[in-house]
Amino acid sequence: MLSKTMLRSGASSPVRKTLLQRAFATSNSDAPKAVDGVRINRYSANVTQPKARGASQAMLYATGMTEDDMDKPQVGIASMWWEGNPCNMHLLDLAGEVKKGVNAAGLVGLRFNTIGVSDGISMGTDGMSYSLQSRDLIADSIETVMGGQWYDANICIPGCDKNMPGCVMAMARVNRPSLMVYGGTIRAGCSSKGETLDVVSAFQAYGEYIAGRITEEERHDIIRHACPGAGACGGMYTANTM
Repeated sequence: MLSKTMLRSGASSPVRKTLLQRAFATSNSDAPKAVDGVRINRYSANVTQPKARGASQAMLYATGMTEDDMDKPQVGIASMWWEGNPCNMHLLDLAGEVKKGVNAAGLVGLRFNTIGVSDGISMGTDGMSYSLQSRDLIADSIETVMGGQWYDANICIPGCDKNMPGCVMAMARVNRPSLMVYGGTIRAGCSSKGETLDVVSAFQAYGEYIAGRITEEERHDIIRHACPGAGACGGMYTANTM
């Protein structure tokens, strides 16, 4: 078994190249033939094709895969879904739609998940100390599933700030066909007075309140209507600009 330290040591060394080739090479002649010169299931074939990998195949059949599916490329669909943040709360549904499209294209789409931290919720608290490191945890989790499960390609569905670089970091590490599908930005909010709002309005509302420019009722109205539903924070932050 190759450790992460072994694989990462000596970024351009012949040793690293040899280790990676050994780790990702299809192991025997049971692998399917190339399609147009390229075996597009070259990674998943390590577990779906060899007779010696019967236990691997039994586990995959248990997930609902068919005989035909065993010869198809497998696409890992990485969703940054979690319920506690508008940036991410809709991503499980989007991942379901992506899976339908992948399957319709003759591939096998397999969803998995990562963690997340909301900058908008944790801002100004000790919780923000977990934000930056969540980027690396996201990258690590995607790399781990892609490598451990031998997926042939990856589709990432991020929604919040640190999600974006986390996905890109994982794509670079894994170096397999990859797409990043942004979960999208939130709609604009609207106050009771008809004013257009966004999360920046919510940040500014407290300053306006303590300066005596708005009442408590007006402040609460802004907070209540600034973020109307799912989507990434409506500002020029990482999620909307990367």
